This record gives sequence, structure tokens and C-alpha cells, in this order.
Amino acid sequence: MYRWTYRIVVIFFGFFLLVNFELFANTEEDHTEQVAGDQTAGHNPEEQGEEEFDPGDFIFDHIKDSHEWHITEINHKPVSIPLPVILYSKTKGLNVFMSGRFEHGHATYRGFRLETSGENKGKITDEDGTMPLDLSITKNVAAMFFSMILLFLIFISAARIYKKNPVSKPKGIQSLIEPVVLFVRDDIAKSSIGPKYERFLPYLLTVFFFILINNLLGLIPIPPAGANLTGNIAVTFVLAAFTLFVTNFSGNRNYWTHIFNTPGVPFWLKLPLPIMPILEAIGIFTKPFVLMVRLFANISAGHIIALGFFSIIFIFAKMSSSMAYGISVISVLFNVFMVFVELLVAFIQAYVFTFLSALYIGMAVEEHNHGHD
Repeated sequence: MYRWTYRIVVIFFGFFLLVNFELFANTEEDHTEQVAGDQTAGHNPEEQGEEEFDPGDFIFDHIKDSHEWHITEINHKPVSIPLPVILYSKTKGLNVFMSGRFEHGHATYRGFRLETSGENKGKITDEDGTMPLDLSITKNVAAMFFSMILLFLIFISAARIYKKNPVSKPKGIQSLIEPVVLFVRDDIAKSSIGPKYERFLPYLLTVFFFILINNLLGLIPIPPAGANLTGNIAVTFVLAAFTLFVTNFSGNRNYWTHIFNTPGVPFWLKLPLPIMPILEAIGIFTKPFVLMVRLFANISAGHIIALGFFSIIFIFAKMSSSMAYGISVISVLFNVFMVFVELLVAFIQAYVFTFLSALYIGMAVEEHNHGHD
């Protein structure tokens, strides 16, 4: 167990240093290329008050979804993995091709264009300016497929070992998975839901490991990892919606009675204006909303802080190149610290989402004794 933990820490630390130098090199190339282009065109950015480096664009370009998987740049030319583009428009019907046809936004294909600026930046538009129905396999979608395949391989291989010898001592991947499964079962599901926990344990285990594996993959800068999947609010919205459906479809009579006719509440809070039922009904949706925002905000914040430290380097570079080299050392040290913080956050956020989901489900299936109350 300690050997596996040591290897995981070393691997993540190595990957983090790799992404530090990769981001530093990519941003420096972008900065050099832009300055050279301005000088060639006869412009002086400092005289015009223009900024050579935009921290906002730099940060959000790295954390947002895209139609290609950016790797690095060689000789000022971006190197990326093209992904399938699936579009449907009323005039052109169904169109399927690879995103490499857009040449990183510098070309159109079949009348479609990948916008690189403006309010539609990163989206595909038709030649008439409208946006077709986009069903493309984007970076986040590809990362989600990869994480699902990885989860299947891990658990199927562990299940086969258990099937061959159920009483054998855990070894290999089993020694890593079994303690986590027991933790979710005993400390989350059983303690929060009670005797009916087994019915909901598969869902809670799925949510926990899906969030955890994607949180960890988001820290690895090498494709098919590196996507900000759990920092995408659309993904966290779907996860929270699952908890909403499971909770309310499993709710018993006592659960709905406490919402629309809360025992012990004075009648003047129920009639003529049903204040308490309205508040309780709003609570049905605010609970999963909090789950959605918490996961999205915490995971995105970690990436934004790390990229913000890199942005400081180039902000100081505008003042003095020697100052930029000095601040770069501090930036890298802070990012080394942040990677361990993000590793901790990856586990904490998977635990919090799963625990609160189990808590909401437990409140919905709990049997109340009103006479005792």
C-alpha cells in the first residue's frame, strides 16, 4: 500500500513539473511571437498602450473546453490532437469531420468556422453567422470517455481477482481500491442512510470514483488527461441532477409530508400563505444546486490559482526581465505547493459530494416516528 502511494505521489509531482515548464515555454513563445509580429508591422505595443500578454485569456484558454486537444507549440506552430466535429444545420444537414480542418481557427471548412475571438470564441458558426447544433466530441467529452474506460478496466480487473479467490489477501490494485470502497460503504452510505444503504451504494460508489478519477486526471498535463472535466459546470450540473432525481424518486411518505405539511409548525405559517411549504419546496432544488456550484468552484479555482502564478511572471516581465526570472522561481515553488493542495482537494471534493448526496438520500428514506417526536 505504501509503495503504491509513493509511486502515485512521484508520478503526479513529475507530471506537475512537466506542465509547469510546458506552460512557461508555451506562454513565452506566444509572447515572443506577438512582439515580433508587432515589430514587423511597425507597431510598438508599449507606445500604443497595448498589452502583449492577457492573463484572462491565458487562464481561461487552458481551463475551458475546446474542439482540439492542445499539447504544445513547436516553432510558433501549435501542436494538438484533432477531435471529431459533429454538426447539424437545417441548410447543410449532418456534417462529420475532424477539427484539424479548421487549422486552429485559421480556416473554414464546408462553410463552418471555429471562432477565435468575440463573444462566440471557441464555438463553431455557420457562414451566415448562426450556430449549428454542435454534437462534437470535445476535449471534455473525450476525457470523460477515457475516465469511464479507465474505471471499467480498474474495477473489472479487481472483480475478476475477487471472483477467483474471494478470501485472498488484497494485492495490487485491490489493495488500493478495497479500503476506499469500504470507506464509502461504512463511513458514508451506512452512517448517512441507515439500514437501506445497500440500495443506494452502487450510485454513491459510482459518483465518488467518477469525481475522484477525473479530479486526479485533471492534474496530469498529458492527453488523454489534463481536461478540466469536474471544473465544467455542465458536468457538475448533471451529477447534481442525478442526486436530485435519486433523492426525490426514493422519498417516502414521511419525506413529502415534512415538505408540504411540516409537523409542529404553527398553522399561520401554512395558511393562508403557505410559507413553510414554499421554503421546503425551494430546498429541494437548492441542495443539489449547492452540490453543483461547490464542486465546480473548488476544482476550477485550483487551476485558476496555478495559472495565475504563471501570469505573474509575464506581468513582471513587462517591467524587467531580471525581475521576471526572480519571480519565476517563487511562482514555481508556489505551484509545487498548489499541486499537493489540489491532490488533497481532489479527494475532499469527491468525499463531500458523495457524503452530502448520501445525507440527502438518508433524509428522504428515513422513517419518522411522529408520536415520539
